[in-house]
Amino acid sequence: MANILVVDDELGIRDLLSEILNDEGHSVDVAENATQARLARNESGYDLVLLDIWMPDTDGVSLLKEWSMTGLLTMPVIMMSGHATIDTAVEATRIGAFSFLEKPITMQKLLKAVEQGLQRNVPAPAAAPAAPAAPGKVAPSFTPSGYSAPVVASVATSASPDAAPNAHQGFDLDRPLREARDGFEKAYFEFHLAREGGSMTRVAEKTGLERTHLYRKLRQLGVDLTRNKKN
Repeated sequence: MANILVVDDELGIRDLLSEILNDEGHSVDVAENATQARLARNESGYDLVLLDIWMPDTDGVSLLKEWSMTGLLTMPVIMMSGHATIDTAVEATRIGAFSFLEKPITMQKLLKAVEQGLQRNVPAPAAAPAAPAAPGKVAPSFTPSGYSAPVVASVATSASPDAAPNAHQGFDLDRPLREARDGFEKAYFEFHLAREGGSMTRVAEKTGLERTHLYRKLRQLGVDLTRNKKN
C-alpha cells in the first residue's frame, strides 16, 4: 500500500481519483490547492503525488519547482492537465516531474502511471517458494496482509460412507438454492480478491465483470473489501 497525495481544484476529479486508488489498496490524501498541498507535504512523506497544473492560487509547475528547490521533491510527481501545452509538459519534466497525464484521465492510464511511478527505483522483492498443496485441496493464496483465500475441498476420490451427502465441496447443499449460490459466489469473489491483493481492476478482468457491476455485486454479497487491501 502506498501513501498518495491528489492535488486538484476540482472536487469531482479528487473524489474519482481517490475512489479508484483506494480500491487499489492505497492510502489517499487530497488537497484542493497549492496551499493545502504544501501543508500536506510538510506533514507527511508521500510515495507519489498527482498534481494538477492549473490551480487558482499557485500553479502546479511552480509548486513542483518550489519542492525541487527546497529538497522536498523526494517522491515521483505525476502532472495532470486538460489544457497544458507541450512546452508546459516539457518544463515540468525538466524540473523533475515523473510523467504527465492529460485530462480526462482514463482509469487504465491512471493505474499504469501510478504503478510505474511507485516502481521507480524500487527493486522487485524475491518471490517466496509456494508451499505444495495438500492432495484434494486448493492451496491457500496469501496476500501481504496475511489473509488467505477460502480453501474449498474438492470431491474425494474415495469418500467416506459416513460423510454427509450435503457436504459437497465444503458447501452445505441442504439449503435453499439462492442461499447456496450466494455462499458460493461470496467464496469465489473472496478468493479472487485475496489472490489479486484486493485490486478491483484485476478482479474485474479475471471474472469478466464490469467494474461498477462487480463493486455492486460485492456489496450485495457482504464481502468485506477492507480485509483484502494491499499493505
